[in-house]
Amino acid sequence: MKRLQRIAMLCLLIASAAWAQSNLEINTPAISQIRSTMQSRHAQLAPYYASGAVGLTADGGVALRDATAVPLAQRPAVQGLIAQENADRASLYREIARANGHPEWEADIRSTFAQRWIERAQAGWYIQSGGAWNKK
Repeated sequence: MKRLQRIAMLCLLIASAAWAQSNLEINTPAISQIRSTMQSRHAQLAPYYASGAVGLTADGGVALRDATAVPLAQRPAVQGLIAQENADRASLYREIARANGHPEWEADIRSTFAQRWIERAQAGWYIQSGGAWNKK
């Protein structure tokens, strides 16, 4: 049994070392296009982050946190922006994993980016933690 535990630990260490060597800043034409689209959309989403209507989720996405902070007539447009943002974020995580030659790392990359988004969020934005929304 002890030998199996050592083998399992060795496998975990090897996997961790490989993951640490991944390049999260890798750039391909697909990644560049996704980032460009996200950057353009950010200007449209920023007022909704600032008002608290939209927040950053713990899983690396964005969500409509407070619909009442968005005028009724604007809600479909905001929900569309959120859907586009989440689709692009999912594509970004997938493309980075693929560009590193390890599509199986997509969930780990998503988790890493989720932490990065939250760390880089501006003061006053809402972030999700432990299933609850908190103002940064």
